[in-house]
Amino acid sequence: MNCPFCRNTDSRVTDSRASEDGTSIRRRRQCPECGKKFTTSETTSLSVLKRSGVTEPFSRDKIVSGVGKACQGRPVSDADLAILAQQVEETILSSGAAQVEAHVIGLAILEPLRLLDEVAFMRFASVYQGWETLEDFEAAINVLRASNNEATDFDKELTK
Repeated sequence: MNCPFCRNTDSRVTDSRASEDGTSIRRRRQCPECGKKFTTSETTSLSVLKRSGVTEPFSRDKIVSGVGKACQGRPVSDADLAILAQQVEETILSSGAAQVEAHVIGLAILEPLRLLDEVAFMRFASVYQGWETLEDFEAAINVLRASNNEATDFDKELTK
C-alpha cells in the first residue's frame, strides 16, 4: 500500500476492524518512512460470469428486479426483497469465490424465495428452470406439498 503523503511503497497495519455490515475491513496504517497514519478500506468484489461469457459485477438490484417480477401481485414488500437479495449475496460470498456463474445465483435464490412466498417461487422457478409442461409444475407442487407436510408433522411432534 502506497503512503498517500510521501508515496513510500510500504506501510504497516496498526489496526484492523470489520465494518458494521461486515462487507468491508477498515485498516489503520502507518508509513515507516514519514511516520504519518492513514486509513484504508478493503472490500471484496464479486463478479458474475454470464452464460454468454461476459463478466459483470454482482448486483443486489438485479436480484431484487428479477425476483420482484415473480412477486408482482403477491404480499411481498420491498424490504422482503432487499432481505432476500442480502441473503443470496451472503450465501454466495460464504463460498469464498470471487467469481460465480449466473446459474449459481439463480439456485441460491430458490430456497429463500420458497420460504418467502411459494407462488412467487413457482413463478420464478418455472422461468429459471425452463419448465415446459404441466408435469413440470405438478412435480414442483408435489415437492412443495411434501416439504410442507414434513414441516407440519415435525411441528406436531414438538407440541406433544
